[in-house]
Amino acid sequence: MDHIAVAVDNLEESLRFYKETLGLDCITIETVEEQGVRVAKLEVGNTHIELLEPLGPDTPVGKFIAKRGTGLHHICLGVDNIEDELGKLKEKGIKLIDEKPRVGADGASIAFLHPKSTSGVLLELSQPIDNLHD
Repeated sequence: MDHIAVAVDNLEESLRFYKETLGLDCITIETVEEQGVRVAKLEVGNTHIELLEPLGPDTPVGKFIAKRGTGLHHICLGVDNIEDELGKLKEKGIKLIDEKPRVGADGASIAFLHPKSTSGVLLELSQPIDNLHD
């Protein structure tokens, strides 16, 4: 498990809850223009919670909040070779949102699997930048 992502409409307000109430440490806050979000990464044991604040209403997370409200957005699984994993999943008939990886938080290579193939849960695959192959 790489992280659990939560869609929020106010990053600072949400951070207060996670930091002050739950006592979690915020590792980083960054803007990921390619995904249209500001991301706060919180440390939770050997995984992370990512708070996702949309940069606007027409971004994927902005549309998600408009349709479903704030809350659980996706679960992310770490992989060693994202292109190989996507190929295997496609061969097994899994519906992919991203057939090719794109850039995510921390420069990781990411891709999403469609909830129709994953029992209704948006799943993300992530290959960290320090594990990207040439």
